[in-house]
Amino acid sequence: MNTWFTADTHFGHKNIIKYTNRPYASVAEMDEALIANWNARVAEGDNVYHLGDFALNSPAQCRSIIERLNGNIHLIRGNHETTADACEDAFVWSKNYHELLIDDPDAHQGKQAIMLFHYAMRVWNGSHHGTWSLFGHSHGTLPDDPTMRAIDVGVDVHGLAPISYAEVKTIMAQKNWTSPFTEGRA
Repeated sequence: MNTWFTADTHFGHKNIIKYTNRPYASVAEMDEALIANWNARVAEGDNVYHLGDFALNSPAQCRSIIERLNGNIHLIRGNHETTADACEDAFVWSKNYHELLIDDPDAHQGKQAIMLFHYAMRVWNGSHHGTWSLFGHSHGTLPDDPTMRAIDVGVDVHGLAPISYAEVKTIMAQKNWTSPFTEGRA
């Protein structure tokens, strides 16, 4: 079982094509491509953490899309969740934020702590101790800070598909983060 992260799919949202320059002529084309991209990466039993702005369509359309997506979908609520809220029972759970622990032998004490929230933050619980922050909302418009263990996991940043824990780990390993408690730092 793998763990995946994504955000800002905006299923059913016509204007997102224009706002983010997605390469689709219609909402139907975008939705089908996003579903195909998702299912090409995510297996049936995998866990997916969607960090907000799942869909802007009818509850029936939203539920139909959820039923077609592989994996167990956990929703971190974004600022466009009216439709997803109407389908809340189709998700494993729906929360405003979540502090996730991933088993990882390379992490401190064998667990990687990850803060999941729709919005980017400058500091978060455990940020001074190496906890990662994953977010969406910005559609790749925020410049990456190589000194922070934070990344935008939105589809507009990662090939219009979810990103795996292993891929997140690789990105974080390339960051130039130093604990503020490291000797010699002010």
